[in-house]
Amino acid sequence: MAFTNKDVMDLRAKTGVGMMDCKKALIEADGDMEKAVELLREKGMATSAKRAGKIASQGTVEAYCDGKYGVLVEVNCESDFVARGEQFKSFVLEVAKYIAANDVKTTEEVSEGMSVALAEAVAKIGEKIAVRRFAKYPVGGNKLESYIHMGGKIGVLVELSANASDELAHDIAMQIAAANPSYVKIAEVPKEEIEKEKEILKAQALNEDKPKPLNIIEKMVEGRINKYYKEVCLVEQPFVKDGDKTIKSLLKETGADVTRFTRFVMGEGLEKKEENLADEVQAQINSAKKA
Repeated sequence: MAFTNKDVMDLRAKTGVGMMDCKKALIEADGDMEKAVELLREKGMATSAKRAGKIASQGTVEAYCDGKYGVLVEVNCESDFVARGEQFKSFVLEVAKYIAANDVKTTEEVSEGMSVALAEAVAKIGEKIAVRRFAKYPVGGNKLESYIHMGGKIGVLVELSANASDELAHDIAMQIAAANPSYVKIAEVPKEEIEKEKEILKAQALNEDKPKPLNIIEKMVEGRINKYYKEVCLVEQPFVKDGDKTIKSLLKETGADVTRFTRFVMGEGLEKKEENLADEVQAQINSAKKA
């Protein structure tokens, strides 16, 4: 499988590894990006690459709760200039309210149900607008909390037990935004993911300078997999506001529990138009002149 210079640059952006090493990894992986990431991780050169997400698109993440449902939604547009505008932000909130009030399961159903409003927004704003993804939780007997960071760059919706205080719910939502867990508890991590991680950690240990007996390597892997759990599991993480506590101990103190959460990073995994800020501003000026 062939690869290009752009693939090398993308691998470097994902892993933080030097260009030459990225090129060698892609050659060894026959151009397969995911395999190249694994190879770099096995060599201990990209320990956190698996969790790296490419943040590239424009748009915003918004949250809304009407008392019956909580919604987290990402809506994309073409430029950051538009994403920061009040017209676009108002439309995104309208989308969140629509999702809360209607029985929709897919973004296609949202776009179809809001077709008139979407067409009007596109006409007013002058850019393509797309509802990318959403999460919708019923309030039921539990407590819902949302948190929007950096004006819509990161959004969190979390469901806790009903006895959770407002302060605790807010702290947990902020924790998820800051620490980026993938799961609530260790039991939720798929076995195949754990085994794959152990294989990578074992390869890292074998590739280190000094040879080690197999039993030592196994102990090293077990120690490092516990560190991995602290990265990917919410309750195993140190509390961002008090590093002496874990989220597990914090929940135990309060008698509350976390049921589930959704975390969106705006544009994660999407390609961005290759244009600089000056070009973007000039495009907006030209568009205004034509209006």
